Amino acid sequence: MDDLSGFQRDLLFAIAGEDRPSGQDVKDVIDTYYSSEINHGRLYPNLDTLVDMGLVEKGRLDRRTNYYQLTARGERALAARREWESQLVAGVSA
Repeated sequence: MDDLSGFQRDLLFAIAGEDRPSGQDVKDVIDTYYSSEINHGRLYPNLDTLVDMGLVEKGRLDRRTNYYQLTARGERALAARREWESQLVAGVSA
């Protein structure tokens, strides 16, 4: 995951927290975290990059709407990232 941007990592987390979200669903989740609105010109190319990297699967919900879900590789990458983060902040209290 070291070759991903922070935004791409956030997209992975947003996808992981939903059940086969559409691109708009992912955008809605991301918009709750980011202070500025994420436009489609930023969102969809980054989703496509995650698909190309094999971290996310893209499928069709209907003729106009795609869904996204983590692949097994994407799940392993997120788990490894969370483990690394946990080790780094082990001494920090909430």
